[in-house]
Amino acid sequence: MSERTSASPAAAQNINQQVTTRSWFIPLMMRIHFYIGLFVGPFLLISAVSGIFYALTPQVESRLYAQQLFNDSTGPTLPLERQITAAQAVAPRQASLSAVRPSPGEGENTRVLFNVAGLKASERLAVFVDPVTAQTHGAMMVYGTSGILPLRTWLDQFHRSLLLGDFGRNYSELAASWLWIAALGGLILWGARKRKQTRQGRKGLRWLHEKSGVLLLIGLLFFSATGLTWSQWAGENISVLRQQLGWATPSLSTAVGGQSALPADEHAEHHGHRMHMTMAEPPQDRAMYDRALAVARAAGIDATRVEIRQPAAAGQAWAVMEIDRSWPTQVDAVAIDPATMAIVDRVRFEQYPLAAKLTRWGIDLHMGILFGLANELVLVAFAAGLVAMVAMGYLMWWRGRPTRSVRKPRHSPFMLLRKTPKGPLLLIVSLTLLLGVCLPVMGVSLLAFLLCDLLRFLMAWRREPHLSTKRSL
Repeated sequence: MSERTSASPAAAQNINQQVTTRSWFIPLMMRIHFYIGLFVGPFLLISAVSGIFYALTPQVESRLYAQQLFNDSTGPTLPLERQITAAQAVAPRQASLSAVRPSPGEGENTRVLFNVAGLKASERLAVFVDPVTAQTHGAMMVYGTSGILPLRTWLDQFHRSLLLGDFGRNYSELAASWLWIAALGGLILWGARKRKQTRQGRKGLRWLHEKSGVLLLIGLLFFSATGLTWSQWAGENISVLRQQLGWATPSLSTAVGGQSALPADEHAEHHGHRMHMTMAEPPQDRAMYDRALAVARAAGIDATRVEIRQPAAAGQAWAVMEIDRSWPTQVDAVAIDPATMAIVDRVRFEQYPLAAKLTRWGIDLHMGILFGLANELVLVAFAAGLVAMVAMGYLMWWRGRPTRSVRKPRHSPFMLLRKTPKGPLLLIVSLTLLLGVCLPVMGVSLLAFLLCDLLRFLMAWRREPHLSTKRSL
């Protein structure tokens, strides 16, 4: 009897602590989850739907642009010099030769790349040349390191910025900034409701929404993390952090006795930088492309997909880079002194810092490149699941929306935070400030959420002024 009596105060204190925590923490998480779904949900929906279309376009582009991409010729491959000459004959007069991507295999055309004034950031004009006959198969704009064609370029820009330029990039950063919080917050709410759901045996819309969130959790966190790495504001902070920690992707030095370097940027086609847009003059000896490729092959550049890039100015080296980002990743690069044909710098993927490798793999996985069709189908499945979850969330909100008789402000974050003990409250405020600095779009949107909730709180308080603070809690 004495043991039971002595244990009672501790048990009672534990129960009181659990009740106190549940009285503020779970309602606060529910309110945050609600606001994310209500205000960020549309952006998540747009991002997921456009991502589905983007993931499915490689096969569509192969058929849509088959005339430019492929040929039926058989026989030995002509020197790159001959192929470049054919491409220059049909390129615009003001076009400046930039690089060449030799045919990666039988039946595929070579891409001769030109800089043309008036093209947008990261865009180049590609002339497609049959490597066997040197016959041209047309020309079109290609985009970024991946060299994607117009259809995927349009979808990429829509997915990234809603075709609104840098301002539009805030939408995708907003979605990526809140997605991980929505996913983890939903997991917490699911855990809090799990026992009650088991007891009641309910399997309605809320149950389906929660189960879907648990099943998709890893994918949602992955989308959020990789999306943030190439975002405009948070991505810049992440890049600075990687530089400070020595996790940055190594750059290939193209200087011959200088400091010039080609930036190694995993997100080149997503930043909107003016990559490859230097209007370099064509070399006097086009055969240099063949010699540079031969030297690179002898030095271990063995990927079937490579890009040979001529120097943009005197005193710089030629660069030959592997551009095969499917598994296993092949992105090694060498710089070649045109005077001596010696290797002056080399970058190997196997020597990347682990964080740089993970970033490379994460970006390629997000884009559906790393594992081909299987990768694309998994992306589509996760994105479709996110679409369904957002739709279910809005349906639950519509069914349970407040009526005119239910307007008490007891669920306002301002009121809920008044219940929070000082220690947890200080932790919440500190983490919020830290996230607001690291993820600026999240910080600004959080202020907007709080202002909306404050207005709602004040309007409800004005309608029912007789409610005291204690009663409304």
